[in-house]
This record gives sequence, C-alpha cells and structure tokens, in this order.
Amino acid sequence: MKAINREKLSAVSAAELAVFNARTVKSEALLQRGKKSMVKGVPMSWMYGLYRHHSLYVSHGDGSCFFDVDGNRYTDFNVVDLAVTMGFNNPHIQKAVAEGMHRGAHFLLPIEEAIDVCENLAQRTGVPFWQFTLSASGANTEVIRIARTITRRNKILVFEGHYHGHIDDTMLEKSDGTIRPYVLGLPAGAAKGVEIVPFNDLAALEEKLQTGDIALVLTEPALSNCTLVLPEPGYLDQVYALCQRYGTLFCLDEAHNFSFAYGGLTKAWQLKSDFLVLGKGLGSGIPFALYGMSSEVASFVDAHTQIDLEQPGIAAGGTTYANTLSVLAAKAALEQVLTPENYDRTNALGLTLAQGLQQHFDQLELPWKALHLGPRSGYCLQPQLPKNGAEAYASIDIAFISARKLFMANRGCWDAMATAGPQISFAHTATDVERYLSVAREFLEAIC
Repeated sequence: MKAINREKLSAVSAAELAVFNARTVKSEALLQRGKKSMVKGVPMSWMYGLYRHHSLYVSHGDGSCFFDVDGNRYTDFNVVDLAVTMGFNNPHIQKAVAEGMHRGAHFLLPIEEAIDVCENLAQRTGVPFWQFTLSASGANTEVIRIARTITRRNKILVFEGHYHGHIDDTMLEKSDGTIRPYVLGLPAGAAKGVEIVPFNDLAALEEKLQTGDIALVLTEPALSNCTLVLPEPGYLDQVYALCQRYGTLFCLDEAHNFSFAYGGLTKAWQLKSDFLVLGKGLGSGIPFALYGMSSEVASFVDAHTQIDLEQPGIAAGGTTYANTLSVLAAKAALEQVLTPENYDRTNALGLTLAQGLQQHFDQLELPWKALHLGPRSGYCLQPQLPKNGAEAYASIDIAFISARKLFMANRGCWDAMATAGPQISFAHTATDVERYLSVAREFLEAIC
C-alpha cells in the first residue's frame, strides 16, 4: 500500500504557496494595511489563525462561491464552517433580512414570527421550548447555567475531540491524564469544573457520573470538530439513560449536526435529551442561535426567570438576542430552505463526494477511509474509521492538510479547515462535486 511521499508533499506545498502568493497580491497588500489598525491585519484574529497561508480579503459571494479582491473564484467546501450552508446570497434570506431592516432591526420586544420559528422547531425536532441567542457559544453558556442551577452541581462533562464554542467551561483538553486549557486566558481553576472522557466509551462515562457531581453531559451527536466520529449503535440512547440514572442533564449540541439531516440528527436518529443547541445561524449567514429544552426544564426556567431590579434568576439573555433580522432569517431558512427535499439533494451529493474520495484512495492504493455523514465527507488517513477523538486526531496531518488546501485553492476549490472535511451546501451542484473530486485526485497523485 502507498503512503504520502513527504518529499513530494513538501515540494508541492512550497510550489503551491508561491502560486497562491502570486495570485493574491491585493489580499496581501490589504493585510499589510490592516496590520496598522487590526491584530494580524484582520478584524477577528481567528481569520488569521485558521490558515497556514496569508488570509484572503473577499470582495463578494455568489451561490456556493466567493471571490477574493484579486478576482479569484473559489467554490467553498468549508461553507464558512457551516455558517453559510444556504449559499452566499440565498434569495429567501436576502428577502427576509431586507424585510427585517424595513420593519426595524430590533426592539428588545418579540415579533410574532418568533412563535412561528419556535413552533416549527418544536414540530421538527420534538423539543418543545426554545430561546434565541446570538451564537452557539452563547447558547451552550446558558444551557450550562441552567443545568447547574437545576442540579445544584458544578461540573460538566464533555468528550475528547469536543468543541462547543469559545467558552471558559469547555476550552479544555485531556493530555497525559491531566485536564488543561488549550487556549490562553481561561480563569485559574477552570479545569476543576470539567471532566473529559472518550466518546463511545460507556464505562468511562458511568465512572464519572457515579461521583454525583456532574451537572451536564454536553456532546454533539456525531463529533464534527475533530474530522468526524460517529456514535456506535445505541450509544447516545445509553448516554441519556445513564444521565437519567445519575441525575445529570444531557445536552445535544447540533450547531454543526443540524445541517446533516432534516430536523438534525435528533430527529433522524430519534434521540432524547434535556437540551438541544442549534447555531451557525442555521447556515443562513445571519448570526443567531437557539437552544431548546424539555417541558420539565422549561418549567424550572420559567419559575427562575430573572426580573430586572427585582427578582434574581438564571443569567440568560442579551440585548440583541431574538432581533428582527435573526427571527425573520430563521423563519425563511426553516420554511423555504431547510426542507426535506433540499436535505435529500445535499445528502445525495455528499454521498457522491464520499464515494468519489474512497474510489481515489482505493485506486491509488492508499490505506485510507473516506469519512461520511449526510453532506459531510473527509479524509481519514487510517485503515479504520475513528471511534473517538484520539483516533480522529491521528488523521489530522497538518502538512498534508495545508498542502491540500493550497493546491485546491489555486484551482478554485476552497477546502475545509484542519479539523473538518469538505461539506456540501444547499447551493452546491453536481458539477461542483465533480470539480472537487477531479482536483483532489490530481493532488493525491502529486504527493504519493
């Protein structure tokens, strides 16, 4: 069986970086200008840190593609980390946002369509009560606060390979048996409030739950921030049952997973939970998120709602939460874009993408597996698909990924970030998939 030729990979990477730099000179000039007023020359430092090449400056987007200031066109297979799965100028979202601005961007009071959105989500997912935030990070923060208040416990539990937003409670990892922050700036002692165990390991989970100090178990149904890890059959049902047994609440974070199936994996796999988090603006490109809760949890929240200057309650809410733009965009997304028919189409294209990658691997005698779930695919650089975060991270080869992204970008395909994989959006076409597979084959042949 073949393997990556590291000398070829290094040579390809150097050559492609030179090409990339030559074709993006206006972006480089804007970065230099931006460094005089912005850290790393960008308005959010993450825009710099996600890439091993210099950041692009973008002029506009159209459907599944965006264009940089040098006029280069890229079909986006990262779909803005799933924040723009509906395309860059979806007409339904455009119309909704225009109406929102005409009516008034925000009132700090509800509009009727908020009921429509929450009724739709309740019917679609089976989770009855909902609240808006601006991001999944904000939603997870409020879920954690509610869980701590209900259980009178402090700790939360997440799984290796997790990511649940840029929040103090979850930006920790387990290394050599020790839990520690993987970023700077977390408060001292943050690690004391978190337990981390392997995904798909019920014994490890129950050992932690038996201590009786876990307020919340928080997980994606399928881990999607460490390539892709699927749960073993029945695993999530058993996780919920264990949480019920030990008095711990259970939250499914579908900020990513909601794009994988109609009603998210909660509906597709008939999952039970106490909370459900949705984010990424449902893929509309408009910043908002929501979290749902069971009737029992909602009753508690109702009884412990904060009354300004009078009654202390659970810390929830934000001045711009549930603004008109968010609500109308959510309504348009749910009713006109996130339909069963559209999910069927993107899932079919996702299968074509995964099957095409696997065919490349097999024909080139690479002992790899193509990751796949709905519209998501990816590269598992191992002979077996991962069962947990540790196994998934074994496929995150930075040199391979960086060279691949450069190679693809120079040929008009914007590939996924290091911890993800190429994903089909509601704006992608079969031609887009064919193009990605063609370029991917060319890259694999160049490095093996």
